Amino acid sequence: MRWSWMPLLLTVPLSSSLTDAREVRIGVLGIFHPQQLSLSTSGRDAIVVTASGQTFFLQPGSTTERLQIRASGDILLLSLAGKEIRAKELHAAGRNQDAADLVLGVPGKMERRYRGTLDVKIVDGVLVPVITMDLETAVASVVQAESLAGTPLEALKAQAVVTRSYFAAGAGRHAGYDFCDLTHCQFLREAPRPGSPAARAAEATRDLIITFDDKPVAAMFTRSCGGHTLTPADIGIPSGWYPYFSVVCDFCYKNPVRWSRRVTPEDAVILSDHREASRLAVDRRLGWNAVPSNTFQERNHGAEVILEGVGQGHGVGLCQRGARAMAEEGADFHKIIGRYFPNTSLGHVTPHRPKESLTDRTPDQ
Repeated sequence: MRWSWMPLLLTVPLSSSLTDAREVRIGVLGIFHPQQLSLSTSGRDAIVVTASGQTFFLQPGSTTERLQIRASGDILLLSLAGKEIRAKELHAAGRNQDAADLVLGVPGKMERRYRGTLDVKIVDGVLVPVITMDLETAVASVVQAESLAGTPLEALKAQAVVTRSYFAAGAGRHAGYDFCDLTHCQFLREAPRPGSPAARAAEATRDLIITFDDKPVAAMFTRSCGGHTLTPADIGIPSGWYPYFSVVCDFCYKNPVRWSRRVTPEDAVILSDHREASRLAVDRRLGWNAVPSNTFQERNHGAEVILEGVGQGHGVGLCQRGARAMAEEGADFHKIIGRYFPNTSLGHVTPHRPKESLTDRTPDQ
């Protein structure tokens, strides 16, 4: 069934300006449940570390270049240049308590570079590192992580606006910080280099967000909608104050991503309600691509059930595949957002961000 859509209303309230003190608090590396971390500087400037009333410096190119952090019960054990400090919490920043270039790693697994300040504490015996970073740095980092190489700039701009909108409206998804770096919130890795397509997209749309009834929309996005987007009600999640609409995605409608999977009758019963929670429950056990989307039909095949579906992800909001196709055909980011978020306006981020009722659900699957 084809669904109608209404154009985006391109009104930008002049009163909704924003100061430069825009920051987001993102819990990072949580997927590793780390018991150990390493911290060092990625630039030429020192990092100032404060813990248990003591202040010390991580100096590049010196014996105090790298700090080792371990969890011991509810205590942080900090090792630096042969000395050990016990603390409840740790804070790391630049010399003026501003953002620093730092490298945070899980020994033996990976290291990642960030620009911001760092706080570390222990929750249930696990180290919880939280990076506080500039909003635009976070937006560019998500656009880089969430987009395919070669995506046209206008589609990246649309992604940047959607990402920023989600940050503006969705704070408070976790205890102790606002967002995680996984697809439960938004996939975030290292910041892109200056001048890269992701950085350009963030800069070109700086401050712009999607609004509905003059409130920021915690905008969701999906990899491929299969031909028309779904509403939160279709997959059993609340939408907040933006109702969402099911709209035709021309490219995916004509060229859907098709998939087929075999599941047990027991899993087929779980999936039969086509709810996102059910799909995630199966995916957590069988793998994150076990059931690619919520749009499928099923048929019995001996002792198994065959699912035949279209699309990738939850299907709500911006379709990244459709957005790329629209951009390749000459659409700008205004038109792309207007297609996938009908009856909305473009506004600016504000210092005091109203919160939208959100679900425990990724915006991009």
